[in-house]
Amino acid sequence: DVQLVESGGGSAQIGGSLRLSCVVSGDHRMVAWFRTAPGTTREGVAGLGDDGSTSYAEFAEGRFTISEDNAKASLYLQMNDLKVEDTGVYYCAAAAAAGLDYPLDFAGYNWWGQGTQVTVS
Repeated sequence: DVQLVESGGGSAQIGGSLRLSCVVSGDHRMVAWFRTAPGTTREGVAGLGDDGSTSYAEFAEGRFTISEDNAKASLYLQMNDLKVEDTGVYYCAAAAAAGLDYPLDFAGYNWWGQGTQVTVS
């Protein structure tokens, strides 16, 4: 089974930065970050395939960067130029399948972390 544990959330000022981390244990093929804001459904933020390919939501392009360190079994989300609308709970997720047609669709992911709160004000 795959386990994911996020860390790094917290508060930031508008225009500031945060880096989220996620320790991923167990066999998986794809990883991604999702978020849920109050009153909204879960939305994809950024995805990373086992071939190194990346996918970003439009709102994340140019501001967020997804990366991983296989030696540390860790996934990261560097978030820069934060906006109030980036506030929410961020989740890392892992998928058993590779090459998902929709890498930012939560339906493709099998395992989830517990979430970490990000507040921008």
